Amino acid sequence: MSKLIINNYEEFAAKLGQNLGTSDWVELSQERINLFADATLDHKWIHVDTEKAKTDSPYNTTIAHGYLTLSMLPHMWNQIIEVNNLKMMVNYGMDKMKFGQAVKSGESIRLVADLHSIVNLRGTVKAEIKFSIEIKDQKKKALEGIAMFLYYFE
Repeated sequence: MSKLIINNYEEFAAKLGQNLGTSDWVELSQERINLFADATLDHKWIHVDTEKAKTDSPYNTTIAHGYLTLSMLPHMWNQIIEVNNLKMMVNYGMDKMKFGQAVKSGESIRLVADLHSIVNLRGTVKAEIKFSIEIKDQKKKALEGIAMFLYYFE
């Protein structure tokens, strides 16, 4: 997979309405889920208690935190695109974000991204990326929404 290379606003704006790419698959292992639980202090049994989840969970296994799934977005986004000539890039917000299906421990996810809108605000470029996070071998998406980034080109 080759990254999309963007060097300025004009190149970015030329991609409006287009698919920007798809990331590699990333496994959400039980170890990653446990580390996320430690980092966020969210140790609900549905995420970390593998024995209880076998019998008490409707999934018959533990599931990744929804916010763990979301937190993988920057890593996967960086696999899709390389934006050059920047002073900095800032995460600006999320819109219309919806969790569609739980990600079971051991399943893999990937990001699919389209350029939804882009505007140059006096040198600051606001890009809205329509994204979906897919689960390998599943029809329903784990997460969909619009991620907004501010790009400060040099």
